[in-house]
Amino acid sequence: MELREHAEALASSLGEDTEEVLAELEGLLQYHVPLEEAKQSIRRARGADGGGGGPAVERPIGGISVDDDRVSVVGRVQTLGRRRIRSGGDETVLREGLLADESGSVTYTAWADCGFAVGDVIAVDGASVREWDGRAELNINGPEQVTEVDDDRVSVEPLGAVPIAEIRPGDRGLTVEVQVTDLEARDIDGRSGPTTIWSGVVGDASGRAPLTDWAHRDTLAEGASVRMEEVYIREFRGVPQVSLSEFSTVTPIDEVPVRTDAETVTIGEALAAGGRFDVETVGNVLEVRDGSGLIERCPECGRLVQNEQCRAHGRVDGVDDLRVKAIIDDGTGAMTAIFGTELTATLYGADLDAALSAARDAMDRGVVSTEIDQAITGHRMAVRGDISVDEYGATCNVRSMQRDPDDAADRAAALLTEVGT
Repeated sequence: MELREHAEALASSLGEDTEEVLAELEGLLQYHVPLEEAKQSIRRARGADGGGGGPAVERPIGGISVDDDRVSVVGRVQTLGRRRIRSGGDETVLREGLLADESGSVTYTAWADCGFAVGDVIAVDGASVREWDGRAELNINGPEQVTEVDDDRVSVEPLGAVPIAEIRPGDRGLTVEVQVTDLEARDIDGRSGPTTIWSGVVGDASGRAPLTDWAHRDTLAEGASVRMEEVYIREFRGVPQVSLSEFSTVTPIDEVPVRTDAETVTIGEALAAGGRFDVETVGNVLEVRDGSGLIERCPECGRLVQNEQCRAHGRVDGVDDLRVKAIIDDGTGAMTAIFGTELTATLYGADLDAALSAARDAMDRGVVSTEIDQAITGHRMAVRGDISVDEYGATCNVRSMQRDPDDAADRAAALLTEVGT
């Protein structure tokens, strides 16, 4: 169903103008509010019942399913984060996080301050259940549905600081203790016009993850070890990203060690996960794709220039560069590996000036791509970088590489073991 169809159905049930409802839906979706949650917010803003109409059933948290309408549960608040949304010209601060008991855990959204904090054991009466990302989630309308109960009703503890290797897209209100290994400012076109955000990388002993901060603070600096509270885990092509909001806090702590080696994964594992950050994979180069070797980039945005045309800036005088796009297969799957200027020069065996000279001598810019193709196709290669997944498949932006890694003995031993079994 298209967004307009959702707006038409909602407007009809509320007796409102479709265009007005559609504009509000679009505004809420810009704040990454899930569609069903956005529709519920609009109903509430107009005094309509946002919850389910069936009777509430008592459930252990692990027994809640997307087929439930309304449930009553008892659990410990493991995480709590806040998020500001706008609907119908009004602002609402949501409380979101994780509620758990001995049987399992469930995410929740509270549409008002219900007075609970991380670590509290609460009874929630008649929370509505919705499906979000294929999982059940609780919607709590307000404090009248929540009662604090004795601590010994639930034995599970608050979540505490979560290792980077364990964060997942959709997690909310988390605490992480990390070191900021990279940080830079970027200017973007935001909802309210040009704005500056800070992006980088954070890590701990378990791994690393990208970082985005929409409201930079003095305690956040490259090389700093910090405790970040009320962070959200967003997703970009399957890669979990630590996101700081206006409600997040960043506090200096003692130095946090950071894992420096990359986890080795198969391409199949990366595809199944929907993407992976800073991993290594080993496979065979099947081909060097078109658009490799000597290329031209737009001087404004860095995009590839073809026939003197940039997709964003039209006709431009392109800037010469080197790039390789290669297909690598490891037997579990295939991906496109993209090598930048320096790595391409290594594969080619010469720098950009030498490549331009070779192209002039041959009167053919394609000679560079041909030589790289002959040099690496069929060879085994270990690459390290970020693997993203979209409708076109898997792509790895390569940070480092090793041609023909010296693991033949290990591979032979593994094959003999497999054959022997």
